[in-house]
Amino acid sequence: MIVDCAIYRDGQRAEGHEDLSDALADARAAGGFVWIGLHRPSEAEFDRVAQEFGLHPLAVEDALKAHQRPKLETYEDSLFLVLKPVVYEPRSDTVSSGEVMIFLGDSFVVTVRHGEGAPLQAVRHRLEREPDLLAEGPTAVLYAIADATVDHYLEVAAELQNDLEELETEVFLPEGGGSRHTASRIYAYKRQVLEFRRATGPLTLPLNRLADPGPFGTVPFVDDKARPFFRDVHDHVTRVNESVEALDRLVSDILSAHLAQMTVRQNDDMRKISGWAAMAAVPTMITGIYGMNFAHMPELHWEWSYPALIVLMAVLEVLLYRLFKRRGWL
Repeated sequence: MIVDCAIYRDGQRAEGHEDLSDALADARAAGGFVWIGLHRPSEAEFDRVAQEFGLHPLAVEDALKAHQRPKLETYEDSLFLVLKPVVYEPRSDTVSSGEVMIFLGDSFVVTVRHGEGAPLQAVRHRLEREPDLLAEGPTAVLYAIADATVDHYLEVAAELQNDLEELETEVFLPEGGGSRHTASRIYAYKRQVLEFRRATGPLTLPLNRLADPGPFGTVPFVDDKARPFFRDVHDHVTRVNESVEALDRLVSDILSAHLAQMTVRQNDDMRKISGWAAMAAVPTMITGIYGMNFAHMPELHWEWSYPALIVLMAVLEVLLYRLFKRRGWL
């Protein structure tokens, strides 16, 4: 569905026409551009937009199917950029990603949103409060969406860092190892980091191309004066990727530490069990010997044999207990 349609002239908003071709014609006549925002459009709805703005069929197919990696593609009549905004849910400690597809032409911007994580409404309101920036044309919209998306990455990375610190504290509790559910929490956290990486990692190359075309040549429909701004966004996403890499390495180290603690705890338990078993074996052996039905056992006819054996077993038990205790087995 079409969420918003507006024409922008010299940074000022004017409501768009219901007929998209009329809106585009008015925008071109006034030296402005038209910005159309769509949310989960149907194939029929998007075909209408694609025909009016001459969007490439391959890019249209990607926009309808979604589930794309961040990428930048250039076509004869438009530029196609895919971003993956992320949302952090503090109650469930989960990261989910949406998608924003941006079609950029000489006098139009078409944004297609999938999921709930796209900051497009806030970006539009921000640009409308900054007419000087909006007057730069479609490039300003492209920059503002990319900048808002990457800035939100930084917020999510900070939230994940806080969660990791709590998880680290739980693993390294004084009693050691955390609860029996700690391993599952660590694996779940690692999956959230992986989901985050899928959104941030592939974005480096498209932003680098916008900031510095290099051997690829000039990016069409993007004002060269905007390169420093895209370079700033590229620096931010690089910092995010470094944070994600650090989180991933640290969570792997925490998992290894947790498994090592579990192994040490199991070994300690086995040592204690072995110690108690050894203490139980001494009286079992003695009583087993005197449970055999031999005719010639001198101790059987001794008056103090029973209390003597009880005292012997007690002394041996005390000696074994002190020995195991001194060595830390009990």
